[in-house]
Amino acid sequence: MPFADVDALAAAAHAGQTDKIGVPYVEHVRAVARGLVPVSERLAMAGLLHDVVEDTGWTCAGLLEAGVPADVVALVDAVTKRPGVPYPDMLRAIAADPDAALLKIADNAHNSRPDRLAALPADGRERLAEKYRAARDVLWPAVDRGRLETVVRSVNPSLLETGSG
Repeated sequence: MPFADVDALAAAAHAGQTDKIGVPYVEHVRAVARGLVPVSERLAMAGLLHDVVEDTGWTCAGLLEAGVPADVVALVDAVTKRPGVPYPDMLRAIAADPDAALLKIADNAHNSRPDRLAALPADGRERLAEKYRAARDVLWPAVDRGRLETVVRSVNPSLLETGSG
């Protein structure tokens, strides 16, 4: 399946959804994907789809049936939250796969952008910022520094100024 078709699938799947700050949700997944393009098209496709199983009616089986490459679906599955799995356990599992970790790093970096955090209500802003910082402590050591810097420089360069935000 070509990248443009994956983008169209993501746009259709997230149609009508907005993120925590009221922006069309597809803009988040596209920003994550843009950060991964310099690393690989496969990772960028996973970036477009990283929330589709979690936040829409799509399943991994449905993505495969639609023609999404199996390795892309595997990455999406790797970063999808599972009921009953604590977030720290999920992060450790993701960190075991450098590509899944890089995908989650791109997601985390976009969610951690100062402009996005500033648009959140004050009560949730600090809680999320701390959650994202703690995730970076687990994820960043799991990937090649060059790949990490390529992605973070594209998605949220302010994180590189502080080491891990």
